[in-house]
Amino acid sequence: MSKAKLEYIWLDGYKPTANLRSKTKIEENFSGKLEDCPMWSFDGSSTRQAEGGSSDCLLKPVAIYPDPTRRNGYLVMTEVLNADGTPHESNARATIDDNDNDFWFGFEQEYFIMDKNTQLPLGFPVGGYPGPQGMYYCSVGGKNTHGRDFVEEHADLCIDAGLNFEGINQEVASGQWEFQLFSKGAKKAGDEIWIARYLLDRLTEKYGYYIEYHPKPIKGDWNGSGMHANFSNTVLRTCGSKEVYETICEAFRPVTKEHIAVYGEFNDQRLTGEHETQSINEFSYGVSDRGASIRIPIITVEKGWKGWLEDRRPASNGDPYKIAARIVKTVKTADVAALIA
Repeated sequence: MSKAKLEYIWLDGYKPTANLRSKTKIEENFSGKLEDCPMWSFDGSSTRQAEGGSSDCLLKPVAIYPDPTRRNGYLVMTEVLNADGTPHESNARATIDDNDNDFWFGFEQEYFIMDKNTQLPLGFPVGGYPGPQGMYYCSVGGKNTHGRDFVEEHADLCIDAGLNFEGINQEVASGQWEFQLFSKGAKKAGDEIWIARYLLDRLTEKYGYYIEYHPKPIKGDWNGSGMHANFSNTVLRTCGSKEVYETICEAFRPVTKEHIAVYGEFNDQRLTGEHETQSINEFSYGVSDRGASIRIPIITVEKGWKGWLEDRRPASNGDPYKIAARIVKTVKTADVAALIA
């Protein structure tokens, strides 16, 4: 008789930035299949998701991955439900209108690796600053590259877990890195980012680090951290029309505030119009423009206006479920039927 360790992972009710929570369930003779993961519950009064007098919340398994660090282990992403089985108000995954997986997302997750002892990003000396940014981006060598062993181990964990992990690179500031994930289906894209974040955070426990997802943890002339959202649907992938692309981009303009509201806390400190960002108070789009709100990749144009768009506004601490839900909703409002008929 074998025993499996199922790590149930969920998002708590802290606002505006939710935190990952998890606990282990032991199952005998587990098949490894999602449909055989039982519903579970937790104390919602300890996670700001229920009152103490009626504290039970339910965990509904929605995705499962092998846990590369535990013998007979699995990572189970879950949605939080109320006791009556309805989605909890903190359950942003349930708000995504993409049941046919027509929307594809590629998220670029930036973050800072922080030293627990100094409370500073790797490469930052106590009481001072390293050399100015410029030499850290995609660098090699001990002078400018900090945390590579940690980042490489995280990449291996994500790949071994079966995530559609697409790459890593050091970013513009010292101690700042990025990884990329791609998924066909908005909900799956969110699942994989959260599992990748979980593995990243858990890995810090053995290194003496922690991850800083704040979009502007180092003030001054340092790049902030974003989570650029590359997205497409069938229309964007096949239309072959500049006019269709511009119509979809324009659909984002009147709901700029609605997007910013779910793109991450403290994003105003990052979206200043400098350091490869557009101002939080403006909206723009352009071909190959990294200073725009939405970038039209040059490869999309070169392929005859068939490809994807990149929303550069989401912050590194944003919830990919909320971001994807808002993008899907906006794209679906674009009136392009007559343009592609």
